[in-house]
Amino acid sequence: MTATTDGSTGATIPPRAAAASDTDSTIPLAAGVPEAAEHAVARATAFLLDGQDPEGWWKGDLETNVTMDAEDLLLRQFLGIRDEATTHAAALFIRGEQRPDGAWATFYGGPGELSATVEAYVALRLAGDAPDAPHMARASAWVRARGGIASARVFTRIWLALFGWWKWEDLPELPPELIWFPTWLPLNIYDFGCWARQTIVPLTIVSAKRPVRPAPFPLDELHTDPANPNPPKPLAPLTSWDGAFERLDRMVHRLRKAVPPRLRRAAMNSAARWIVERQENDGCWGGIQPPAVYSVIALHLMGYDLEHPVMRAGLESLDRFAIWREDGSRMIEACQSPVWDTCLAVIALADAGLPADHPQLVKAADWMLGEEIRRPGDWSVKRPQLPPGGWAFEFHNDNYPDIDDTAEVALALRRVRHPEPARMDGAIARAVRWNFGMQSKNGAWGAFDVDNTSPFPNRLPFCDFGEVIDPPSADVTAHVVEMMAAEGLAHDPRTRRGITWLLAEQEADGSWFGRWGVNYVYGTGSVVPALTAAGLPASHPAIRRAVHWLRGAQNDDGGWGEDLRSYKHVKEWSGRGASTASQTAWALMALLAAGERDSRAVQRGVRWLAETQRADGSWDEPYFTGTGFPWDFSINYHLYRQVFPLTALGRYLHGDPFDKAPLAARRGVRTLAGGS
Repeated sequence: MTATTDGSTGATIPPRAAAASDTDSTIPLAAGVPEAAEHAVARATAFLLDGQDPEGWWKGDLETNVTMDAEDLLLRQFLGIRDEATTHAAALFIRGEQRPDGAWATFYGGPGELSATVEAYVALRLAGDAPDAPHMARASAWVRARGGIASARVFTRIWLALFGWWKWEDLPELPPELIWFPTWLPLNIYDFGCWARQTIVPLTIVSAKRPVRPAPFPLDELHTDPANPNPPKPLAPLTSWDGAFERLDRMVHRLRKAVPPRLRRAAMNSAARWIVERQENDGCWGGIQPPAVYSVIALHLMGYDLEHPVMRAGLESLDRFAIWREDGSRMIEACQSPVWDTCLAVIALADAGLPADHPQLVKAADWMLGEEIRRPGDWSVKRPQLPPGGWAFEFHNDNYPDIDDTAEVALALRRVRHPEPARMDGAIARAVRWNFGMQSKNGAWGAFDVDNTSPFPNRLPFCDFGEVIDPPSADVTAHVVEMMAAEGLAHDPRTRRGITWLLAEQEADGSWFGRWGVNYVYGTGSVVPALTAAGLPASHPAIRRAVHWLRGAQNDDGGWGEDLRSYKHVKEWSGRGASTASQTAWALMALLAAGERDSRAVQRGVRWLAETQRADGSWDEPYFTGTGFPWDFSINYHLYRQVFPLTALGRYLHGDPFDKAPLAARRGVRTLAGGS
């Protein structure tokens, strides 16, 4: 088969293999496949064990895009702390990510993106790159051809407004009085997903203050018409949601001068208290870079000097997001993922055959048990009576444990024979209770909050940077169902409601949408193992449809891949993309759970993993297979290429980790429906 071209993007779509029918799904065992898998597992296990931190955790680099690096330099410029060494290292990284056409993409192999290109260009100007240098001239021409700064996202224009490169009055208004909206009122801060909430609250202070630092240079070359940088645009029809919110924003702009100064100061003080109360022990906010950056700016505008303990801790936390590379460049992580990486590593190693009492697994379990969050966070606004008990994604994020990490940590802990079983039982019992309590009313689970599905936040003119609500998703729901099955709770009515929701969410082609991973391969790779763990037979129609889709999505080389463009162009890109180690593993995990071990598709996938493994036991994966916001914010988890192939190969060799019985029962402990 030959590759085709996506007419909307010009990108090459890899060919798909012909799907086998259900009647010829198995073939004689290919010579050498089990032996190749065993060899790959041995090398991958050694590689992963060697990467464990002495404290017991694993953490791979979390790569996103150059806006993190550009905004870090802009923050330092705004605060007056930018130094030459940091600037040089950041610029080296940013230059290295530029495309030949002058633009910057937001994921490997992706198309140029306007806002990322504007921010990268400005950062390089700060680093001293001349606007007439060839790489800079290509970038500015690319920006102008796509509408200039006026067409960039609101966040980008906020950064430019901080230096007078854009007018504050030409930005959407964010009144700090939002902090006082009660939870029953639309557009209160708890209508937003936690990541958006943590960003919007500090930005209300920035929006109210409208600071301007002296611009170190003009940016006329990024406007289509420097004399008229923001030409008027027609409003959307009044009868549309967009038109209604655009007019609401204009009204709020007019009301700005009518707000009594004392009231505004009180609102900003309330917002500042909210920010300070949510600073984590390591100085960060939410364990992610964007809220931390805006919180530092907001508190600085409220009078906190740079030596204040809150500010000093915040700035130090941002320094810990920096990855210094061997070539002298400096990449900023948007977030750090030690809990997520550690639980996935434990699952991979255990499923690959490492003994349950292996010292490194026990050490990892100890570390995870120490990371359990035992105090209420912002999730308790919607569930005030629910006792806490769960895990976050990061080293420190006690305000926002998440349902997905909690489910996967519980699954990981059940694979370890810990010397203190009562301690582990108690933690898992609390996790079960908390995850059940965080079930949304439709029977499914979101990532951080319950029923965070308001239709209004995404309509705000400000919210053009990605997903700002946290509705239930198939991948998170699947992981919770899998956890409940491991605890012997597959037939609990709450678990069955989750299963019913998953079955209803299956796409017509047999796949499931992937919210936190790319995309339909991730969704399907998450849901099928959960459904079979919960007792659905491999013959169930939903499982057979998923198997048929996965066979059809397999590439000619035997692997699977899916490009992030599938979030925008479903028909062209669903299940399509260059083969990657992590996505091949997800497909294999689903097919193995569906009883397809001896199928041609599985044997070809296993062989692809074995043949593409590096000599040191790792896999190469430049492609981004993780998702922050579908399409808008993409992630390359550097450990995904290691943990998921090892999991898939281990299950190919050793079978289903549930082995027809809950993991809790197999470990010789009681199943837990309640908690201590």
